[in-house]
Amino acid sequence: MAEKEWDMTVPCGDGMITVRVGAIIMKNGKILMVQGEHDDYLYTVGGRVKFGETADNAIVREVWEETGVRLEIDRLGFVHENYFYGDSASNRGKVIYEISFFYYMKVPEDFEPASADFHEGESIEHLRWVAPDDPIRKYPLFFSTELVNPSEDLKHLVTDQRVKD
Repeated sequence: MAEKEWDMTVPCGDGMITVRVGAIIMKNGKILMVQGEHDDYLYTVGGRVKFGETADNAIVREVWEETGVRLEIDRLGFVHENYFYGDSASNRGKVIYEISFFYYMKVPEDFEPASADFHEGESIEHLRWVAPDDPIRKYPLFFSTELVNPSEDLKHLVTDQRVKD
Protein backbone atom coordinates (compact mmCIF):
# COMPACT_ATOMS: atom_id res chain seq x y z
CA MET A 1 0.00 0.00 0.00
CA ALA A 2 1.22 3.52 -0.73
CA GLU A 3 2.67 5.59 2.11
CA LYS A 4 -0.38 7.90 2.04
CA GLU A 5 -3.67 6.03 1.76
CA TRP A 6 -6.39 7.51 -0.43
CA ASP A 7 -10.04 6.54 -0.37
CA MET A 8 -11.35 5.30 -3.70
CA THR A 9 -13.52 8.38 -4.22
CA VAL A 10 -12.99 10.28 -7.44
CA PRO A 11 -14.65 13.47 -8.72
CA CYS A 12 -16.47 12.92 -12.00
CA GLY A 13 -18.00 16.01 -13.57
CA ASP A 14 -20.34 17.48 -10.95
CA GLY A 15 -20.53 14.16 -9.12
CA MET A 16 -18.38 11.47 -7.59
CA ILE A 17 -17.55 7.81 -8.02
CA THR A 18 -16.75 5.77 -4.93
CA VAL A 19 -15.88 2.15 -4.19
CA ARG A 20 -17.12 0.82 -0.85
CA VAL A 21 -17.23 -2.42 1.14
CA GLY A 22 -19.82 -3.51 3.70
CA ALA A 23 -19.85 -6.36 6.19
CA ILE A 24 -22.79 -8.67 6.76
CA ILE A 25 -22.19 -9.70 10.36
CA MET A 26 -25.15 -11.86 11.41
CA LYS A 27 -25.77 -13.50 14.77
CA ASN A 28 -28.98 -14.93 16.21
CA GLY A 29 -30.98 -13.63 13.23
CA LYS A 30 -29.74 -10.06 13.64
CA ILE A 31 -27.24 -8.00 11.69
CA LEU A 32 -24.66 -5.68 13.21
CA MET A 33 -25.11 -2.18 11.80
CA VAL A 34 -23.87 1.35 12.50
CA GLN A 35 -25.76 4.49 13.46
CA GLY A 36 -24.09 7.90 13.32
CA GLU A 37 -24.68 10.16 16.30
CA HIS A 38 -26.91 12.47 14.23
CA ASP A 39 -28.47 9.90 11.90
CA ASP A 40 -31.99 8.46 11.97
CA TYR A 41 -30.92 5.45 9.88
CA LEU A 42 -28.48 2.55 10.02
CA TYR A 43 -25.75 1.47 7.61
CA THR A 44 -23.31 -1.39 7.33
CA VAL A 45 -20.04 -1.84 9.13
CA GLY A 46 -17.57 -0.96 6.39
CA GLY A 47 -16.23 1.94 4.41
CA ARG A 48 -14.31 2.99 1.35
CA VAL A 49 -11.65 0.92 -0.31
CA LYS A 50 -8.22 2.58 -0.20
CA PHE A 51 -6.28 2.96 -3.46
CA GLY A 52 -3.96 -0.04 -3.84
CA GLU A 53 -6.12 -2.21 -1.57
CA THR A 54 -8.39 -5.05 -2.68
CA ALA A 55 -12.04 -5.14 -1.58
CA ASP A 56 -11.26 -8.33 0.39
CA ASN A 57 -8.50 -6.58 2.33
CA ALA A 58 -10.64 -3.49 2.83
CA ILE A 59 -13.53 -5.33 4.48
CA VAL A 60 -11.26 -7.15 6.92
CA ARG A 61 -9.60 -3.82 7.80
CA GLU A 62 -12.93 -1.98 8.18
CA VAL A 63 -14.42 -4.69 10.42
CA TRP A 64 -11.31 -4.54 12.62
CA GLU A 65 -11.41 -0.71 12.79
CA GLU A 66 -15.11 -0.56 13.68
CA THR A 67 -15.57 -3.63 15.91
CA GLY A 68 -12.08 -4.23 17.32
CA VAL A 69 -12.34 -7.87 16.19
CA ARG A 70 -10.66 -9.56 13.24
CA LEU A 71 -13.22 -11.58 11.31
CA GLU A 72 -12.63 -13.70 8.25
CA ILE A 73 -14.65 -13.46 5.06
CA ASP A 74 -17.19 -16.19 4.43
CA ARG A 75 -18.20 -15.10 0.93
CA LEU A 76 -19.13 -12.17 -1.28
CA GLY A 77 -22.91 -11.80 -1.14
CA PHE A 78 -23.80 -8.70 -3.14
CA VAL A 79 -22.37 -6.29 -5.66
CA HIS A 80 -24.44 -3.12 -5.52
CA GLU A 81 -24.38 -0.23 -7.97
CA ASN A 82 -26.13 2.78 -6.48
CA TYR A 83 -26.83 6.31 -7.72
CA PHE A 84 -27.86 8.74 -4.98
CA TYR A 85 -27.48 12.33 -3.84
CA GLY A 86 -24.90 13.04 -1.15
CA ASP A 87 -26.08 14.32 2.22
CA SER A 88 -22.84 15.14 4.07
CA ALA A 89 -21.27 18.61 4.16
CA SER A 90 -18.59 17.67 1.60
CA ASN A 91 -20.95 16.15 -0.99
CA ARG A 92 -24.41 17.59 -0.29
CA GLY A 93 -26.53 17.54 -3.44
CA LYS A 94 -23.86 15.90 -5.61
CA VAL A 95 -24.75 12.78 -7.57
CA ILE A 96 -22.72 9.86 -6.28
CA TYR A 97 -22.21 6.60 -8.16
CA GLU A 98 -21.20 4.04 -5.56
CA ILE A 99 -20.05 0.51 -6.27
CA SER A 100 -20.25 -1.61 -3.11
CA PHE A 101 -19.15 -5.12 -2.31
CA PHE A 102 -21.06 -6.69 0.61
CA TYR A 103 -19.36 -9.63 2.29
CA TYR A 104 -20.85 -12.22 4.61
CA MET A 105 -18.36 -12.58 7.45
CA LYS A 106 -17.60 -15.72 9.48
CA VAL A 107 -19.04 -14.91 12.89
CA PRO A 108 -18.01 -17.06 15.86
CA GLU A 109 -20.73 -17.83 18.42
CA ASP A 110 -18.92 -15.79 21.07
CA PHE A 111 -18.47 -12.74 18.81
CA GLU A 112 -19.08 -9.37 20.41
CA PRO A 113 -17.63 -6.05 19.29
CA ALA A 114 -14.85 -4.74 21.56
CA SER A 115 -16.98 -1.60 22.12
CA ALA A 116 -20.46 -0.45 21.15
CA ASP A 117 -19.06 2.91 19.97
CA PHE A 118 -16.19 4.05 17.78
CA HIS A 119 -14.88 7.34 16.43
CA GLU A 120 -15.17 8.25 12.75
CA GLY A 121 -13.39 11.54 12.32
CA GLU A 122 -14.99 14.04 14.69
CA SER A 123 -18.16 12.02 15.33
CA ILE A 124 -19.02 8.98 17.42
CA GLU A 125 -20.78 6.08 15.74
CA HIS A 126 -22.75 3.36 17.52
CA LEU A 127 -22.99 -0.35 16.71
CA ARG A 128 -26.47 -1.87 16.93
CA TRP A 129 -27.82 -5.38 16.43
CA VAL A 130 -31.04 -5.19 14.42
CA ALA A 131 -33.35 -7.71 12.75
CA PRO A 132 -33.36 -7.41 8.94
CA ASP A 133 -37.12 -6.79 8.94
CA ASP A 134 -36.99 -4.18 11.76
CA PRO A 135 -38.80 -1.08 10.41
CA ILE A 136 -35.91 1.33 11.10
CA ARG A 137 -34.45 2.65 7.82
CA LYS A 138 -31.34 0.70 6.84
CA TYR A 139 -28.85 1.16 4.02
CA PRO A 140 -28.63 -0.56 1.74
CA LEU A 141 -32.41 -0.75 1.55
CA PHE A 142 -32.35 -4.28 0.12
CA PHE A 143 -31.04 -5.66 3.44
CA SER A 144 -34.62 -5.47 4.79
CA THR A 145 -35.73 -8.14 2.33
CA GLU A 146 -32.60 -9.98 1.18
CA LEU A 147 -31.30 -10.83 4.67
CA VAL A 148 -34.56 -12.20 6.06
CA ASN A 149 -33.73 -15.48 4.26
CA PRO A 150 -30.12 -15.10 3.07
CA SER A 151 -29.19 -16.79 -0.18
CA GLU A 152 -25.95 -18.58 -1.03
CA ASP A 153 -26.00 -16.86 -4.44
CA LEU A 154 -23.96 -13.82 -5.35
CA LYS A 155 -26.41 -11.09 -6.31
CA HIS A 156 -25.83 -8.00 -8.43
CA LEU A 157 -28.27 -5.21 -7.57
CA VAL A 158 -28.72 -1.74 -9.06
CA THR A 159 -30.57 1.14 -7.45
CA ASP A 160 -31.02 4.68 -8.68
CA GLN A 161 -32.31 7.25 -6.22
CA ARG A 162 -31.98 10.21 -8.58
CA VAL A 163 -35.17 12.06 -9.36
CA LYS A 164 -36.59 11.01 -12.72
CA ASP A 165 -37.91 13.67 -15.10
